[in-house]
Amino acid sequence: MKLYLLPVLLCLLQLTAFSQDKTDSTVTITVEEDITITHNNRSYMTWGGDGALLSFGNIKYAGESVHNIPRFTLFFNVGNNYNYDIDKHFGIFTGLNIKNIGLITKENDSVKLKRRVYTVGIPLGIKIGDLRGGTFFFAGGSYDLAFNYKEKTFLNGDKRHKFNEWFSNRTPLLMPSVFAGIRFSPGFGLKVQYYPNNFFNRDYKQTINGVTTQPAKDVESKMFFATISYDFGKEISHPSAKVHWERKTKHWEKK
Repeated sequence: MKLYLLPVLLCLLQLTAFSQDKTDSTVTITVEEDITITHNNRSYMTWGGDGALLSFGNIKYAGESVHNIPRFTLFFNVGNNYNYDIDKHFGIFTGLNIKNIGLITKENDSVKLKRRVYTVGIPLGIKIGDLRGGTFFFAGGSYDLAFNYKEKTFLNGDKRHKFNEWFSNRTPLLMPSVFAGIRFSPGFGLKVQYYPNNFFNRDYKQTINGVTTQPAKDVESKMFFATISYDFGKEISHPSAKVHWERKTKHWEKK
């Protein structure tokens, strides 16, 4: 177990939280009741990331396809994104996001396996469209670090065995992916994400009763998921600024 990576993970999460307090002020907006609010119109943080995930897999054992069951999860998918809008139609973003991804396979009529990892990932992407409250497309890539693995075994529908492991060798430590999506309105959108590499580590070795094997050596396991929420709404802390931003968003949506 690579426990020495855990402090690094915690530091990354703290840096992301602190970064929200360091937004440069470049534009001054005057709203009703003579309240002047200053915020950055190009560079800003958003709270969002992936919401409800529906995962699918293409799994083969020695070339033979294995029945895969779509996996739905709400917990625990959160994140922050740092956005920079070059103009009102084009922008770039990065961030730090935590995801719960995995696969469910039906090995035979009696045995079902659920396997998942928690990852922390850094996306890098572009946004094209109406970035001021309208519809826009986004696409990019992400590099995820898998920090917790869990596996459950079911026999005839009854859970018989489970375990989890920090920084397990059963999956690759780093998981690259590509994604694309569309945002329709603040707080609602659709994203698909594909992992081109194997979900399971084919070089993983385990020793049972003195016998060493490679259980994933002949396993091909590709995965992708869809999520129905990916938020790029601005985070403005001042209460009056929030009211102003909501009014502007409604105005843009009517147009």
